[in-house]
Amino acid sequence: MPLRTYEIMTIHRPEMSEDDARSRVGEIEALLSARGATVGESDFWGKRRFAYEINHITEGYYSVVSFETEDLSPVEDLDRALGLSDAVVRHKIIRTDEQ
Repeated sequence: MPLRTYEIMTIHRPEMSEDDARSRVGEIEALLSARGATVGESDFWGKRRFAYEINHITEGYYSVVSFETEDLSPVEDLDRALGLSDAVVRHKIIRTDEQ
């Protein structure tokens, strides 16, 4: 199976400290590495205001992590874990290579 490139964008809750939010991004990277993905660039944007309110929340900590994997299971595991996490307001995983 060919190597595929992805980006995960997450928004963490604003009531967390910045250190906690950075720590959660580190946990995302660790989960990906443990599942066999190669983590690339990680960009922590900090606290930003939303363009529109999400569940009565108006701001959050944004981060983007790039990774590569041959297998789809790290993507599925990460999507499931972030969907269940109370610390994550929203997340989006996109495939950035040619489809």
